[in-house]
Amino acid sequence: MRLDSVLSACFVLTWSSGFVGAALGTAHTGAWTLLAWRFWIVAALLGGWWLLRRRHALPRRAVAVHTVVGALSQGVYLAGVVWSAELGVPAGLAALVAALQPLATAVLSGPLLGERTTGPQWAGLGAGLAGVALVVGDDVTGPAAAPALAYALPFLAMAGLVAGTFVERRAGASARLPLTDSLVIQGVASAAVFTVVAGATGGLTVPAEGGFWFAVAWVVVLSTFGGYGSYWLVVRRRSVNHAATLLYLTPPTTMLAGFALFGDTITLTGLTGLAVCAAAVTWVLRAAANAAPRPRPARAMSEPGAMMAECSSTTSSPPRHDSRPPDPATPRPPSSPTS
Repeated sequence: MRLDSVLSACFVLTWSSGFVGAALGTAHTGAWTLLAWRFWIVAALLGGWWLLRRRHALPRRAVAVHTVVGALSQGVYLAGVVWSAELGVPAGLAALVAALQPLATAVLSGPLLGERTTGPQWAGLGAGLAGVALVVGDDVTGPAAAPALAYALPFLAMAGLVAGTFVERRAGASARLPLTDSLVIQGVASAAVFTVVAGATGGLTVPAEGGFWFAVAWVVVLSTFGGYGSYWLVVRRRSVNHAATLLYLTPPTTMLAGFALFGDTITLTGLTGLAVCAAAVTWVLRAAANAAPRPRPARAMSEPGAMMAECSSTTSSPPRHDSRPPDPATPRPPSSPTS
């Protein structure tokens, strides 16, 4: 249990780090350039290591499954969140939508995975959503000058994150791969997605600023390897619902990071939301621990495939410049107690 607690804490901290990395990187260049460089480096590091150490053929079905997982949980998620921010959707609204993932996961985990969701867990999930709404509320300032379609993009991002998780879990033994293999496949898939997007938007550039490269190192090490790696480890050791519920802590964690690193203001509403989120997560996790029968840790699951995309809820308002996707797309961390 102690290891599970450490992994959970690492997941929340590293997943939230994506917001800070996005703020650092987009202060020097566009979000698509940051995301493209991030995954080029990830793919090069993992792919180079794999070629040197493994050199074995992988089952075609497994490669296909993990390519889809990477494209969904990283490509679709980040693209939806960042693109919506670029079009003018308030980052707080995107964060709130991303926070719906635990509810969507809970609804679908029963019929798709056979995991049991109890009454207390439902109540805790609802309370967590209310807490997230409080935390991001100050950032939602009303109708923005954005196309109507833009407001559907955060929902698309959240759906990509959920879909990628379930595809990986349902793939079965035939798609089981060691962690390093699945990381390579998903990283390469994400690099391909963002290369196409960056190329289509004129983002295939080589920034000269040192601050940009510091941000790239930040999102590669902390957000990608730390955030997505710890996410899949939590899913494997516990359950999809457990990992999804922990996402409720990422908005308030980002709020606190903004206060500590950038002097962002924390209001009473933000503190209240933080307390509600913490209480809801505690409630849900205890309910899961007491539920009988308890779902087996990651049945028939391959070494968890790889990272989803930067930080699940989004936080600050972008300079209109993802996401599981803003994270993207904001040149600065939340200026208000938003996630």
